[in-house]
Amino acid sequence: MAHERQKEDLRQFKREMLEEFKQIIGSGEKEGLDREWLKSVEVRRLLGISPGTLQNLRVNGTLPYRKVGGSMYYRREDIRKMMEGGNGKG
Repeated sequence: MAHERQKEDLRQFKREMLEEFKQIIGSGEKEGLDREWLKSVEVRRLLGISPGTLQNLRVNGTLPYRKVGGSMYYRREDIRKMMEGGNGKG
């Protein structure tokens, strides 16, 4: 019985991950920076900051992100909130 529960938990995890990938990939199909999710290089270009500064924003929790594979993605809304003086959380 525990084995079946583990299998179902893994299936649920797979469904959630696939949905998250679809959202990120779907956002990436649009051209330009009007997408909901931006890659690190796009955020650095948009804000005019170095890789180290972006890393500091991640580490100290100022700018939330999601890591998918080897890439980090940032929500446009979180960037806007951070620029307005909020911490982007919530």
